Amino acid sequence: MATRQTEAIILRTYPLKEADKIVSFFSRDMGKARGVARGARKPKSSYGASLETMSHVRLQYFERENAELLSIDSCELIQSHFESMQDYERGVALAYFAEVTAEMLPDREPQDAFFRLLLVVLEEIRVGRVSGRAIWPAITYFDLWVVRLGGFLPDLATAREVSAESKAIAGEMMRNPLVSLPSREWQRKTAQDLRRFLARQMETQAERTFKTRPMLDQLD
Repeated sequence: MATRQTEAIILRTYPLKEADKIVSFFSRDMGKARGVARGARKPKSSYGASLETMSHVRLQYFERENAELLSIDSCELIQSHFESMQDYERGVALAYFAEVTAEMLPDREPQDAFFRLLLVVLEEIRVGRVSGRAIWPAITYFDLWVVRLGGFLPDLATAREVSAESKAIAGEMMRNPLVSLPSREWQRKTAQDLRRFLARQMETQAERTFKTRPMLDQLD
């Protein structure tokens, strides 16, 4: 069994037996998958912080024939988002990104554009923590592009529940990278109607309600 390597973003981990973890991750070249990290729960585990939610990593793994789970050999940290997770507001945003990714994407189907989208919004959340920028542009951008990449973005021009200002913001986000958006004073209420509209599209597509959506709505 040859060991393979992939760039990935950690979505969730679950305890397995006394010392192991099941790791759900989103791989750049393989799509969404799960694997077992042996010994990851031990106090002196070599995995360290690399299996934290939304960590950007390089995984080495191998796959046994007819096995449902991959076997993870090692995990090298490329970019940690641990400090953002310790900030409640930004932690909720990261948990939301992880939940949407886990619920919206099929298993074992490469989605390079979605992977690049995640890297962009994760970096904005990380850098914004230092500069004091609001989380809302990244969340709005993420919602819009998840729906657009999924191929189920309705015609916003006919969406009565979305304000003219929010439609203008959507237009800016479809024309510009996140880091190049026109300057705007962002608050939770900015484009909130657009985010709620897009969330309904995603939840309809996923056939479930996202648990982190109410948490976002309760932020100041």
